[in-house]
Amino acid sequence: MNLTRRLGALIDAFDPAEGPPPQQLGAFFRWSLRGAWHPLIVAGAISAMAGTTEVVSAVILGWVVDAAVSGGPAGFFTQNAALLLLFLGFYMVLRPLAFAASAASNSIIVGPNVMPLVLSRLHRWTLGQSVTFFDNDFAGRIAQKQMQAARATTDVATEMINTVCFALASVIGSAIFLIAIDAWIALAMMLWLLAYLALIRFFLPKVKRNSAARAGARAMVSGQVVDTITNIKTVKLFAHAAFEDQVALKSMEVFRERSLEFGTISTWFRFSLMTLAGVLPVVLIGSTVWLWQQGHATAGDIAAAGAVAMRIAQMTGWVSFTLMSIYTSIGEVEDGMRTLAQPHVLADAPDAITLGRISGAIRYDDVTFAYGHGRAGIHGVTLHIPGGEKIGIVGASGAGKSTLVSLLLRLYDTEKGRVSVDGHDVRSVSQESLRRQIGMVTQETAMFNRSARDNIAYGRPDASEAEIIAAATAAEAHEFIMAMEDHQGRRGYDAFLGERGVKLSGGQRQRIALARAFLKDAPILVLDEATSALDSEVEASIQAALDRVMQGKTVLAIAHRLSTIAAMDRIIVLDRGQIVEEGTHEALLAKGGLYARYWNRQSGGFIVTEEAAE
Repeated sequence: MNLTRRLGALIDAFDPAEGPPPQQLGAFFRWSLRGAWHPLIVAGAISAMAGTTEVVSAVILGWVVDAAVSGGPAGFFTQNAALLLLFLGFYMVLRPLAFAASAASNSIIVGPNVMPLVLSRLHRWTLGQSVTFFDNDFAGRIAQKQMQAARATTDVATEMINTVCFALASVIGSAIFLIAIDAWIALAMMLWLLAYLALIRFFLPKVKRNSAARAGARAMVSGQVVDTITNIKTVKLFAHAAFEDQVALKSMEVFRERSLEFGTISTWFRFSLMTLAGVLPVVLIGSTVWLWQQGHATAGDIAAAGAVAMRIAQMTGWVSFTLMSIYTSIGEVEDGMRTLAQPHVLADAPDAITLGRISGAIRYDDVTFAYGHGRAGIHGVTLHIPGGEKIGIVGASGAGKSTLVSLLLRLYDTEKGRVSVDGHDVRSVSQESLRRQIGMVTQETAMFNRSARDNIAYGRPDASEAEIIAAATAAEAHEFIMAMEDHQGRRGYDAFLGERGVKLSGGQRQRIALARAFLKDAPILVLDEATSALDSEVEASIQAALDRVMQGKTVLAIAHRLSTIAAMDRIIVLDRGQIVEEGTHEALLAKGGLYARYWNRQSGGFIVTEEAAE
């Protein structure tokens, strides 16, 4: 076991990559496998050593046949003791050890490490993509591409070692052996090999193209199915199971067509190669028999040449199948590379600084941003929020409220102007350190399919159990958490919440999110309809907890229910992406402007848009 672990540690399976993934195939493989090349080369050499044993087997067999023919049965064992010991030692010790070493290098050194090495690098790179990258694709498709590219890269590496190195060593050894019999036979074999390579060169690019098309279609099926499952409640509420079934069937039909095309080219490839493989034993054995008739070869040479010919002919099918698999994998790598090896749109500056604890001062200086250069977003916004000030942000849907927050978090970059915290342009600091300064609770609360404890501790992973419970208690979540039990019998803080927290009500999810924000204790707190899913009684108790948590923090609270922000230090009113009013609740009511109209038009305490009011 210790030896196994030492061998398994020869490749660091989680070694970070250097730089972005290239968009050229060869460079992508080098990027993916950097740090593993020495063990891979050693594994290839061991596989080649195992491949040479096939030729040595044939040579020893020829020696035994020649000894039997020349000496006759009488005294055969006593006269050829050394040869027979070599025969036994090779087949019972050396050959098994060579194949065991080859198996170990692949099964212990390469196989378990290359897949996580490539996958971890692709996953890290994907995590660094902007929100837009994920908005523009299926989550299931992106995950499928990561797994596909990592698995295919691993398959290419292992099959090159298992097959190509093994087969090359066997062919080269066979050529050397045949030259020793007769150069013309060796030449015949080399001509056959050239024909074999020409056939491969003709078919494999077609295999690769069809493989890439099939992989793309398969990823689309995964993306479509995951999208449906992710929104299964909506599917059921609208009674659209049949509609979703048809959508999935359409993508499956495309996958089926691509698979049929791939199967057709694969069948012709295998048939052509196996036909060519049948030529080799005829040529080699027939030529050696003819040389034997001329007195230029022995019976042992015939046996050895036959063994070599049959072994290479058999190996042809195996090699052709493996080469097809390699080219299939290369096609899948190229397909995955096109999706995953995209440059980061929002990258940290090369000299980005790491923010320490900040006071929370925020500035928007003549900031403009429009999604897709359309009308939505904000236009020419200038806003100064001193550290510790609590502001409410009000506006109809599409007024730019969430855009303000997204730019602060640097989920997008401004098109004009700049956003700064404590005097630092958010583009000049690392994104991770910036977002550590901001706690956020949104109306649509994201939950992981992990335990309640893990979901709360996401705010601060090193928090103690007592701190987690205190945060949950402050968020009015402790009581319902203690009453939870999941389908595997885990209770309380150990209970899993289900994918996206589906086992919780909207109010429960929001209280978990509040507990997470309380635990994070960041100097800037963003509340985007943070209590909208709570009933009035729970909201009142949580509002008191929020008041305590907000002490000393800079707070940006987005709300449609104006009563929840009436006590803020200042209220900002947005309309069509611009600040049209600002001041205290009382001052804005006295002004009689847009805020006052919102207040007067509220139905149940919520803003209604101009269209709804008319």
